[in-house]
Amino acid sequence: MKREFITKKLRSGKKLSENIGTEQKVETVESEKFTWIDLQNPDRAYVEKLAKQYNLNSLNIEDCLTKFELPKLDSYSEHVFLILHFPPLASSQFMPKYSQLSVFLGKNFLITVHQGDLKPLLDLVNICKGDFDPERKKRLLGKSTGMLLHEIIDVLVDDLLHTLRKIVANLDEIEEGVFDEKKSAARKISVLRREITMLRRIVNPLKRIVLETTKHIPRFSETDLTLYFDDIIDHIDKVIDTLEESRETMEIYKDTDFMLSTEKTNKVLAVLTIIFTLAIPATVIGTFYGMNVNLPGGIESAGNGGYTTFIIVILASIIPAGLMFMYFRKLGWLSD
Repeated sequence: MKREFITKKLRSGKKLSENIGTEQKVETVESEKFTWIDLQNPDRAYVEKLAKQYNLNSLNIEDCLTKFELPKLDSYSEHVFLILHFPPLASSQFMPKYSQLSVFLGKNFLITVHQGDLKPLLDLVNICKGDFDPERKKRLLGKSTGMLLHEIIDVLVDDLLHTLRKIVANLDEIEEGVFDEKKSAARKISVLRREITMLRRIVNPLKRIVLETTKHIPRFSETDLTLYFDDIIDHIDKVIDTLEESRETMEIYKDTDFMLSTEKTNKVLAVLTIIFTLAIPATVIGTFYGMNVNLPGGIESAGNGGYTTFIIVILASIIPAGLMFMYFRKLGWLSD
């Protein structure tokens, strides 16, 4: 059963909240200068309605409704459209997926569309809707859509830094596990390598899109925001550098774990080989005298004492072994 809840407040900082169904969530915040519409898991009909209202490109509508689209930036005369990727949550064991954020940026409107739960973005929406942080709300809504876009990207990049700290902490934990013979670190190394690879796939395109966005921001802001976006680029560079260092460290840990595991395996094989070697004489004697033939010293030695049978058994064992030895040496399997 669908539920609709709409609240309106006709003054500066007017808020409009609209919840349709259990999945789609629409939050609209209006200031004196622009309107911010945040769409979480939107349906096509509502997005197409906004497209007609703000004259948005139909191809961009398809892109923002697609859950997995490559990061990009499209520029038009009255607005720009960009797609950014971020990890869904800042956790130590996040899923190997990303949350896609689509943004339509115009002079008097900002539309954000996302399928996943981007908590930092939702926190900004709640700040703009409420009155518990008036200074932050004024900074978000009091200037321009360009400044608001900067704040959105900034908090999401800060969340990337939190995720990065989790990875660095896991690196320290893995280092302890690699040098602990009682623990196996192979699985942890593989999982963390996967997370680092996922973040690198997110952060490298993110830097490129933010750099391109910086060139178009002056069209949508009266204030020069170059330094603000440069600060975001610095944070992204820090993430990239740390990820590269973490990747190199993980390769070292992987090689170290392999060498230590190989050394441990060799020690086990050495012990087993010694035990097997010590048991060879008893095994050979037991094998010979377990045959159903007369052998010297046997219980039922007769005639020549079983020496003829013993010689035949020895020859039947040595000749095939010698032939195989010469064949293997001819193939080069045995050193000179």
